[in-house]
Amino acid sequence: MSLVCRPLRAQEIATAVDWAAAEGWNPGLADAQAFAAADPEGFWGAERNGQLLACISATRTGEAFGFIGFYIARPEVRGQGVGIALWRAAMARLAGRCVGLDGVVAQQANYRRSGFELAWNNARYQADAPRIPDAAPADIRDATAIPFAQLLAFDAQAFGLPRPDFLRAWITAPGHRARVLMEAGEVAGFAVLRPCREGSKLAPLFARDAGVARALIADAAPHRAPGPLILDLPEPHAEAVALARSMGMEKGFETARMYTGAPPPMRRDWIFGLTSFELG
Repeated sequence: MSLVCRPLRAQEIATAVDWAAAEGWNPGLADAQAFAAADPEGFWGAERNGQLLACISATRTGEAFGFIGFYIARPEVRGQGVGIALWRAAMARLAGRCVGLDGVVAQQANYRRSGFELAWNNARYQADAPRIPDAAPADIRDATAIPFAQLLAFDAQAFGLPRPDFLRAWITAPGHRARVLMEAGEVAGFAVLRPCREGSKLAPLFARDAGVARALIADAAPHRAPGPLILDLPEPHAEAVALARSMGMEKGFETARMYTGAPPPMRRDWIFGLTSFELG
């Protein structure tokens, strides 16, 4: 039977998340539900004889942007053309859009052949026993306690695009602790503590300055799961890197953030923690 590339069913997205865990990506415990909300037909698989052989995400955001993630083939079928067939199906789904991805740094040349160019590198920082920063008293609230439109507007400035369906699912996902820091009635910071297969990630940690980021970290840290506290952040954001290092976090792996066109107009200076390597 020939290879079939098709959208994954809702329950199969959990399989993609399990494969990501096996690759050492340490996904969140509630990722499948929230990722499906971002784009219900955004996860694809390559199947032969009813057996899932590879997966990829090709999620659409707005009218002009897309993101590639979860690009995984089962070890026994690698090098047999399964992965590239699925890649082509994913890119066809995102045709006409600016497409982003967080790729393996060593694979940049391969992605360039598909039209991607390096924008910057992201990196993972983590510590099993982080030094939690001191923070001044602040007006920190549950993210569901403020008007959703207000949260959406702040998130869209940091991320670069509004993502209402994903955001609603993300702040209410089981185990997620979503918090906002308010200043003069406006959102100045937004953080979600996301329990993962190992430890917890602050994903995202968006803040107008390092003081706001420190306050949100101090608020979240007592509620983290056993294991490391993790921040994925853009390497060019020196203030974010300095904050992570001040907490005793060590740098792990890097990814190459690449795009086929101009990146969305994100506030990279607000990004002290990315939402996800898989969806941007």
